[in-house]
Amino acid sequence: MIIWQDLHHSELSATLLYQLLALRNAVFIVEQNCPYQDIDGIDLAGENRHLLGMQDNKLVAYARLLAPGSPASPVKIGRVIVASEARGLRLGNQLMSQAMASCEAHWPQHRIRLSAQAHLGKFYARFGFNAVSDLYLEDNIPHVDMEN
Repeated sequence: MIIWQDLHHSELSATLLYQLLALRNAVFIVEQNCPYQDIDGIDLAGENRHLLGMQDNKLVAYARLLAPGSPASPVKIGRVIVASEARGLRLGNQLMSQAMASCEAHWPQHRIRLSAQAHLGKFYARFGFNAVSDLYLEDNIPHVDMEN
């Protein structure tokens, strides 16, 4: 059973922050063999939030929710991730449903945007996202901006 936590960055304990940074490092940097600066100064800024899926006190799913910068700006969902040991359990679907609900609860009437790895475009389309950019390379991985 997954327990979902939608936390403002000020509510993150040192243990939870460590777990989420470790998971992001394990997948985005090590597994995908993509050295980049994951700790970017945004995690603990403004009204940004963190969505954590916990199973037996272990982080198995995560997304970062970036508050809109202005009334006309979109909310941004990023760092969408499921731990390798939890893949195949359809947690990605649950994670995106939770992320969409959180965005609507905290920032109603704002568009939602994400930068999708290109091979996941169809996955995000199931949640109402459409491509709003051409394909581009980010950290040498093809991406496309999508908006709901």
